[in-house]
Amino acid sequence: MSQAARPLRVAMIGYAFMGRAHSQGWRVAPRFFDLPLEPRMQVLVGRHADAAQAAADRLGWQEVETDWRRVLERDDVDLVDICTPGDTHAEIACAALEAGKHVLVEKPMANTLAEAETMAAAAEEAAARGVLSMVGFTYRRVPAVQLARQLVVEGRIGEVRQVRCQYLQDWLADAEAPLSWRTDKAKAGSGALGDIGAHIIDLTHFITGERVAGVSAMLETLVAERPVAESFDGLHGVGGSERGPVTVDDTAMFTARLASGAPAVFDATRFAWGRKNAIRIEVNGTTGSLAFDFEDMNVLEYYDASEPARTAGFRRILVTEPEHPYVASWWPAGHGLGYEHGFVHQAVDLVRAVAAGEQPTPSFADGLAVQRVLDAVERSSAARSVYTDIAAHAAAAQS
Repeated sequence: MSQAARPLRVAMIGYAFMGRAHSQGWRVAPRFFDLPLEPRMQVLVGRHADAAQAAADRLGWQEVETDWRRVLERDDVDLVDICTPGDTHAEIACAALEAGKHVLVEKPMANTLAEAETMAAAAEEAAARGVLSMVGFTYRRVPAVQLARQLVVEGRIGEVRQVRCQYLQDWLADAEAPLSWRTDKAKAGSGALGDIGAHIIDLTHFITGERVAGVSAMLETLVAERPVAESFDGLHGVGGSERGPVTVDDTAMFTARLASGAPAVFDATRFAWGRKNAIRIEVNGTTGSLAFDFEDMNVLEYYDASEPARTAGFRRILVTEPEHPYVASWWPAGHGLGYEHGFVHQAVDLVRAVAAGEQPTPSFADGLAVQRVLDAVERSSAARSVYTDIAAHAAAAQS
């Protein structure tokens, strides 16, 4: 980035778990990557001035605001980064786009399909005016995942035959873990389905280049009541003696078909003891397979079915070479990257897209595609695992 680079002035709304991660991305991106615009952490928005100021001082933001609407009126803000619970995404994103601000919104894009459709329409209208938007499906930015996509595009596994995905966590496996906004459907939209299931849906869309066309699903709430949190740290809290209802799913399981007809299996849960953040995806094709596990995130496994049986086997590719996506800007080969680097890569890709006036990905249209799957899973589960055709439902809704 040259000294003459124009600034890209960012306002971030929310500063808990995702706010900290996004701040890391904005802060580090211009220090390791050559960028056409200079990201400036202009203003942090939070409801409580003192707490927001403490967060801004810690994370590197220049100013604090307590009302996100005032940020949209400012001439010194170019982009709004939305890191709030899902029930606020649609209102803030649509207002920001209308005000001419580029938008980055955390996943899932919205709490409902109707909200996501509204957001996607607003993004399409804004794009005609040069105002861009992106959804924060950050696991796309893991170099090994990017390499997986490249190998599929290059035909290294042939045509996709089937996909298996898991996202396993254990932070709610204890029945006495307290309530938080993530266990409240009004705030979060859904539980494991939207919180972590959305990620493996998007990874499937991204790696295969195909979208999920239909699902047969089962959602379960495994613990119906939990202690009311006495304190809150942005992810979960410390429980008290009072108890309240859990109104979201704890685990989501569904089979699916991709647009090509290839079958897929998805499993998302926050009840898998010992699994802290296990994102696993395997794609089997006509001439090979790919497998990725986030708990070994610098590795991609690749199987070439054309190899003779005597020497055939999964090849363990250590994705740390300068030739691999994003890696040349970091460390020497073999020095692995971590979770936080995905947020840096997200900032890099967004800044470059804004500078070029090009639609960043994943777009709001991509986010809407994921939301349609989430909606279909909920409808299928409610109908006791009846297969739900996503395209047919969308067409019926528009007629």
